[in-house]
Amino acid sequence: MTFKEKVQQLFDEQEKLIAKKNHPISKTNGVYQRYENPVVTAEHTPVFWRYDLNEKTNPYLMERIGMNAALNAGAIKLNGKYLLVVRVEGVDRKSFFAVAESPNGIDNFRFWDYPVTMPDDIIPATNIYDMRLTQHEDGWIYGIFCAERHDDNAPAGDLSSATATAAIARTKDLKTWERLPDLKTRSQQRNVVLHPEFVNGKYALYTRPQDGFIDAGSGGGIGWALIDDMTHAEVKEETIIEERLYHTIKEVKNGEGPHPIKTPMGWLHLAHGVRGCAAGLRYVLYMYMTALDDPTRVIARPAGYFMAPEGEERVGDVSNVLFANGWIADPDGKVFIYYASSDTRLHVATSTIDQLVDYCLNTPEDGLTTSHSVETIKALIDKNIEIMKTL
Repeated sequence: MTFKEKVQQLFDEQEKLIAKKNHPISKTNGVYQRYENPVVTAEHTPVFWRYDLNEKTNPYLMERIGMNAALNAGAIKLNGKYLLVVRVEGVDRKSFFAVAESPNGIDNFRFWDYPVTMPDDIIPATNIYDMRLTQHEDGWIYGIFCAERHDDNAPAGDLSSATATAAIARTKDLKTWERLPDLKTRSQQRNVVLHPEFVNGKYALYTRPQDGFIDAGSGGGIGWALIDDMTHAEVKEETIIEERLYHTIKEVKNGEGPHPIKTPMGWLHLAHGVRGCAAGLRYVLYMYMTALDDPTRVIARPAGYFMAPEGEERVGDVSNVLFANGWIADPDGKVFIYYASSDTRLHVATSTIDQLVDYCLNTPEDGLTTSHSVETIKALIDKNIEIMKTL
C-alpha cells in the first residue's frame, strides 16, 4: 500500500466512525434513553490533528500527536446545530477545548478544523478543562471552566499538589473568546456554573467551595453567590443550597453539572455526587429542582442517583465515573444529556422536560436511614397490591 493509500485509509476509517448511526438501546427505565455508541471519542478527533501527512517528514505515517480522551463537554444549540465544547486530552495529559458539531445531537459529531484558542489569564494555567456553557440574558455566551496550576506552596519535590480556580471567558460564536479574570473566592473552586438569568439584577453563580484540589474538607456542597460584574467576578458571600450528606451518593463531594433548565414547575438541576468505595471514588449523576421565584430554594430532591455507569462505561482512565457538564433542551421539550464515562469518552442520553420534572417531583426523597427506605418501599408495595387486584 502506498503512502497516499494509507492516508486515505485513515480518513475513510474515521469517516465511517463519524457517520455511524447511533441507535437507542432497548433497555430504559422510563426516565431517559441511553444510546448504543459514544457520541465523541479520541478517535473522532481529526486525522490531521494527530498525523503528519507529509511523506518526507513522516515516511512511516506515525501518529505524532496522540489523543487520549474526549470527555466532559459543555453544550449549546446555535443556528440549528448541536454544539459541544469538548474537553480533549492529549497523551501528554494536557487538556484543551474543541468544538464538535452535529445536525441531530445524537450522532455525526464532527470537530471543527481547529481547537479553541483560549487566551490566558494574567497567570497562565497549566491545564484547563470541563467548561460549562451558559447563554446568558445579557447577550453573551459564557464559558466557566477549571484552571489548574501547580501549588507553589507545596513542599519541595511535590509535583502533584495543585490549585483550582474558576476561569471565565465569553464569546458570541464559540470561535473568538474574550478571557476575563478568574473568579475571586476564598476557597478553591472546580465546579462553577452561571445561572442563565439575572437574579435581583445580579449575575448568579452555583459554586462548590472546597479546602483542597481534591478534598472538599470542611467545605463542599453546591453553593450560591450573587456577582455584580462578570468582568471582575468576586464571590463575597456564599450560601450552600445543596449539601453533602453521610451515607449518600454525595457523601464525599457534589457539584452542579450544566446550568439549570427553566420549566413551568421550577428549575431542573443536574449534578454529580461522589462517594468513596473499595474501588476509589464513585461518581454518579443526580437531579434536584429549585423554585422559579427563588432558585436557592430546593423543592424536589429525588433519592439516590439519576444515572450511574453501566457496562463498558465503568472502564476507562478513571473507572466507575459518570460526569456531565452539558445538556440541551429543545423547544419541543426534548432534552439531550451529554455525559462522559470514566474520564474517557462522551455519550448522550435523551429525555423530555415532562419526564424529568415528573421524575423529580414524584420520586421519593432519601430518608437517610435503612428503616425509612424500607417503609418507603412498603408503601409502594401496598399501593401496587391494591392496583393489581383490579387488573
